[in-house]
Amino acid sequence: MSSSDTPVTANTEQDENIKKEELNKKIKEQKVLVDELSHLKKNKNVYIQQPNSNIFFLADKSQTLSTSKKVLDNLKKEYLDM
Repeated sequence: MSSSDTPVTANTEQDENIKKEELNKKIKEQKVLVDELSHLKKNKNVYIQQPNSNIFFLADKSQTLSTSKKVLDNLKKEYLDM
């Protein structure tokens, strides 16, 4: 009976590790985005892609940076809760 429990435990640990790796990758991507946005010159434009589309719209740089920082904070919090 204990031998059948071991693979299930191993699978859940493996799934959790995969989720942590994916979340860590998203955190790294978000860090790069925040860094890039915070180092843009004042006269540069920022565009946001619409979901499920190839259309981009002009966006406010400070608002985009603020949103990106919030997303990064949420991802970090989620990672720490795991």
